[in-house]
Amino acid sequence: MSHDLTIQDLGSQVAYEPTWQAMRRITDERDTTTPDELWLLEHQPVFTLGQNGRHEHVLAPGDIPLVPVDRGGQVTYHGPGQVVAYPLVDLRRRGVGVRGMVTAMETGVIRLAEAYGITARARPDAPGVYVGESKLAAVGLRVRRGCSYHGVAVNVAMDLSPFGRIDPCGYAGMPVTDLRSLGAAATTEDVKSRLATLLSDTIDEAARG
Repeated sequence: MSHDLTIQDLGSQVAYEPTWQAMRRITDERDTTTPDELWLLEHQPVFTLGQNGRHEHVLAPGDIPLVPVDRGGQVTYHGPGQVVAYPLVDLRRRGVGVRGMVTAMETGVIRLAEAYGITARARPDAPGVYVGESKLAAVGLRVRRGCSYHGVAVNVAMDLSPFGRIDPCGYAGMPVTDLRSLGAAATTEDVKSRLATLLSDTIDEAARG
């Protein structure tokens, strides 16, 4: 059964912490009739440290805030030129497990890259999407009361230097790339539009099993 996602474009230069708290509040207050949503946005510069994260992977944050958060995973960076997608989805209602949701997000980004002529892949040892050995997108999810929040961050056309201040996702020296560096003439608005469609499709596919 298809469950439509309500798409919300929250814009660019969005502050991280109020967005995170809004996701938590919606997840706590929703019931079995609450529509699922997909939020798309660009954040102001911020490092986020997941529940499994270790501070030694934050090498030199400098003037960029570090926010410990309740998603899975290690440390990552969000900033302008990166499209973040937050699926606020009732997984129980859709019959989708946590692994299925992570795979749906990764598959959506792989298809996005393919639309720009780029071959990308997921890795069993490290969540996210990769082109060669370089990370193109980070995935981190939280499920509470059977519902998901947090999501996936796709590097489109951004200043990649802040990734050098951390061990991305806990991997020292992991190279990070974006669509622009891979030769794609992609804008964040175009990526938002494509990603909304692709993630709607892959989440529905996960529900169909």
